[in-house]
Amino acid sequence: MRRIAAVFALLSVIAVTGCITRYDSTDKLRDLEFTVTDEENAPEELRTMLDESHGSPYHIIYADQGTLWIAEGYGRKETTGYSVEVTELYETEDAIHIRTNLLGPQKKEKILEAATYPGVIVQLEYIGKDVLFD
Repeated sequence: MRRIAAVFALLSVIAVTGCITRYDSTDKLRDLEFTVTDEENAPEELRTMLDESHGSPYHIIYADQGTLWIAEGYGRKETTGYSVEVTELYETEDAIHIRTNLLGPQKKEKILEAATYPGVIVQLEYIGKDVLFD
């Protein structure tokens, strides 16, 4: 019985460590050109994924026909006035990095008590690399 438990523990460690991807290079190769797009202009499959995620924070990556869409949402907020900005989108040797920032309502802005779901969708040329949300 101990032997079975030890083998199971070893296999669990191997399974967990086998799924980790290591990114050695964090040096920026170049900034990537992108377009911020509305949900209405996104492919139907991506819109379906967004609909399923609304209410919760999400990171969605969708690629089709040479185009890559990256979507990040910050979940449900109880008032209006929130927006999301893309502060960085760049390529390294190993990956694409995206960094966004949730912006709260401005002090002088009229705020309404209504559920909102701030997020952003960017569209860019497909690059066959993993996407990391920083």
